[in-house]
Amino acid sequence: MQTRRAAMLSAVAAVALSAVPARAAAAGARGAGPVRLTLPAPGGPYPVGTVSLRLVDASRADPWVASQPYRELMIGIRYPARSVGGYPAAPQMLPGEAAGFAALNNLTDVPSGRVDWSATRTHAHEGAPVDRDGGPFPVVCYSPGVGDPRSLGTTLCDDLASRGHVVVTVDHTYDASAVQFPGGRVESSVLPAEFAKAYPDQQRITALLQKTMAVRVADTRFLLDALPRALPQDLRGILDFGRIGMFGQSAGGFTALQTMHDDPRIAAAANLDGVLAYVQDDSTPGDLSTVAADGLDRPFLLIGKDGNDLGTVPSWEALWRHSRGWHRGLSLRGAQHATYTDAEVIVPQIARRLGLPRKTVVENIGTIAPRRAITAQRAYVAAFFDRWLRGRDDDGLLDGTSSCVPEARFF
Repeated sequence: MQTRRAAMLSAVAAVALSAVPARAAAAGARGAGPVRLTLPAPGGPYPVGTVSLRLVDASRADPWVASQPYRELMIGIRYPARSVGGYPAAPQMLPGEAAGFAALNNLTDVPSGRVDWSATRTHAHEGAPVDRDGGPFPVVCYSPGVGDPRSLGTTLCDDLASRGHVVVTVDHTYDASAVQFPGGRVESSVLPAEFAKAYPDQQRITALLQKTMAVRVADTRFLLDALPRALPQDLRGILDFGRIGMFGQSAGGFTALQTMHDDPRIAAAANLDGVLAYVQDDSTPGDLSTVAADGLDRPFLLIGKDGNDLGTVPSWEALWRHSRGWHRGLSLRGAQHATYTDAEVIVPQIARRLGLPRKTVVENIGTIAPRRAITAQRAYVAAFFDRWLRGRDDDGLLDGTSSCVPEARFF
């Protein structure tokens, strides 16, 4: 993730430019053989099952590829399972997705080619039987940052599923680094090329950012339309479509709040360090999205990197001022933009194995201890959706500073 700002422009620019420093870093890295990574186990009481689905929206042509007469998406469904014995652990990325992620490499000064991205296994098990005794479960959609695959939110998504939610993750095709469809076909991101065509014309860049968000919101609303009919038989009756939430990181957080603004089916949404305007920097005023300009009448949560709050992110302040529903905001001391992705887990492992300097780790994920960062964001995201989708008391975690999470600062 290239020391990315929450602004969508910064994310797109990072996608376009990130490969150069990554290759330069590779030359000096040490270590024999490709690095293999592990992900932390979920913290909830349920084991986790997973399935992947291809969805086709025949009502619209693909907005990024003119020759494609329909829009197609890949989604993943994480759900509370009854048992997982004998069911294989799902890979974080399929081979085509791993190759595309390595080629784009949004990680600052991390030699992506030295990592076996396809070797990482999640704690979700393919096809495991659902726990019907505990259902039906609330549905929480997840959208990743610009240029990122849906799998880069695995640590948070698997944990939320283990706590009694069905988590539906979506890849925004031609936005995500690479999407692998059934049969092995891979579709790669067009955003680097689109950004190169728009740069340096500010009007064209703003239009590109607006288009990117519009496509993401349309994808999500189609997902909500199509999912009830597309579910495998084993999952029918387990998803409670009367209780839908959404969250995401960076542009994914923007997508979550904008979709809630546009679609009344989203009851609650959390934004993990996503700016809500079409600007080059978080601190730049103007070019507000409609969600920031209009506000929200349903619950939302903002979680920012260190330094991002109502005083430094004008689009957050506008949202806050115009909103009538319940809302909370906090930042984590020492957190960086990518703290709210799997980079928080994987960058330290790569750095240890390849002998990368601490500066590289800090530029990617900040100074907060990874274990503390993961514990904190899991706690707040779960508490938020438990409160607003399940009516469960969170012991006041969302109501102010807690000794359990000393890194948190509410605003």
